[in-house]
Amino acid sequence: MTEQQHSINWVTFLLAWVAGYCDTATFVSGDSIFSAHVTGNFIVFAAQVSSGSTSAAAWIKLLTFPVFVIAVMAGGWLAEKSAKKYRILLAEGLILTACGIAAFFLPILTSLEEKPVTYLIVMVTVLGMGLQNAFGKLFAKETHGPTTMMTGNVTQAALDLGNLIRKGTPGNEISVSSLKKQTVTIGGFLAGCLIGALMARWVGLGAIVVPGVAIVICYLQGEMSAPKEG
Repeated sequence: MTEQQHSINWVTFLLAWVAGYCDTATFVSGDSIFSAHVTGNFIVFAAQVSSGSTSAAAWIKLLTFPVFVIAVMAGGWLAEKSAKKYRILLAEGLILTACGIAAFFLPILTSLEEKPVTYLIVMVTVLGMGLQNAFGKLFAKETHGPTTMMTGNVTQAALDLGNLIRKGTPGNEISVSSLKKQTVTIGGFLAGCLIGALMARWVGLGAIVVPGVAIVICYLQGEMSAPKEG
């Protein structure tokens, strides 16, 4: 495996892990709101409304969509302004870190009720996930595929697996390689979901600080290990 392949594997796994973690953490401790796969909130909203719920808790889920759109637009602007493509991920990491810290201290330092604090933390987390989605679209070659939505990755993995079952592995290197890539992405997302659920049950939305710090550390390590110009 070349150094570049190793780097892509690691970036893909990390970002998929972060997305799975944040999506599950906000769903478990953030009033059943998805932060990475925001279109899933349409389903939750429709289910709540169809069951007779007309509370703000149902309607607030629709707010994730414009927040997500704004975040993606901001990601596009940041990509144009910065020569370093990974700067978007640094911004995401800082946002998630701030979310986790705020989730711990806002209830203590302010008189805000629990629900407004919860929704604020979730919406800012959606902002971070929007930046990650923008990164995935703008710099598609930096990962093995989408890191925030797994349906397409699972579909590709199923096609590759079916191809290998029918034709075997000899001479079918493309499907073998593709299946390995999808395994990295799906495995990272699943691991993130499991850990995010456990951490959110344990410390609530303060758990968001973990993926934030992880992204910042990885970014700084990458900067230190990058070859210096001149």
